[in-house]
Amino acid sequence: MSYFDYNVTAQDGSTVSLKDYEGKVLLIVNTATGCGFTPQYEDLERIYKQYRDQGFEILDFPCNQFAGQAPESDEEIHQFCTMKFGAEFPQFKKIDVNGDDADPLFAALATEKPFAGFGRGLKAKGLEKFTNMNNKKFGDKAYIKWNFTKFLVDREGNLVERFEPTADMADVEKSIAAQL
Repeated sequence: MSYFDYNVTAQDGSTVSLKDYEGKVLLIVNTATGCGFTPQYEDLERIYKQYRDQGFEILDFPCNQFAGQAPESDEEIHQFCTMKFGAEFPQFKKIDVNGDDADPLFAALATEKPFAGFGRGLKAKGLEKFTNMNNKKFGDKAYIKWNFTKFLVDREGNLVERFEPTADMADVEKSIAAQL
């Protein structure tokens, strides 16, 4: 099954088929407005502007499951992202990425490419300890460990790579450019 076979929900509640993005390279990301990784919106928007004319899209899915870091309404989140970071890439309805109500797209992505660690260093160790506590309530359905987890999908709808929020955005950009 191709990831282009999934449907997602737009901010206005309408259904969007990922077939609308068929033939494009996608970076699918769960986000939050009050997270320590929220400044990644700057890099995401810069990368989007650089590569969108080459068939690249970022699909942004806000999520409030990690320490309540996206409590706003969909409209408030959208206003924050456009005003503070100039975000122009598609932003969808706020979703759950873990638990029984996890969005099927994220459950499938994370099942295909499970969490492999945050890397090295104090920030990674601290984040892993915190996420383990936060995600205990989801048990075996703790698909995503934290905000700004990214999934790179190629033009054929195949999952290429998973990037944890601690991944260097330069590495994310290199992988995107390699797919284009």
